[in-house]
Amino acid sequence: MYEMTKKHRTGDDVKELIPQPVIDGLWARLNQMRKDKLLIDASMAVMFSDDFEDEKIFFMTLQKEGAFANEYELAYDGPKDFLGKGTIVIFKDRPKTIQMSISAANKEAETTPDAAN
Repeated sequence: MYEMTKKHRTGDDVKELIPQPVIDGLWARLNQMRKDKLLIDASMAVMFSDDFEDEKIFFMTLQKEGAFANEYELAYDGPKDFLGKGTIVIFKDRPKTIQMSISAANKEAETTPDAAN
């Protein structure tokens, strides 16, 4: 599972919302989690904390419907305007690729008229 030799696909939806250094950091964290044998499911959610410091941000990974959660920090000193929006990134292990995309829940919230209320 999560063989890092597979092609890595970052969805355009992710690229539109998340800065490239953060995307790179998420791929690095996934690789380290694999090395540490912490990947137990073919899907993993990444939720960003609203809290941050000048040179780092914080996020949580969730697997098995939230039964397995880990908190991490990521060195990052760029713009933080993508935080505080409830964005959830999903990693999916596919047969030939590992895919990173924005959660369907985020996409539904964008199209729901009451989402702003």
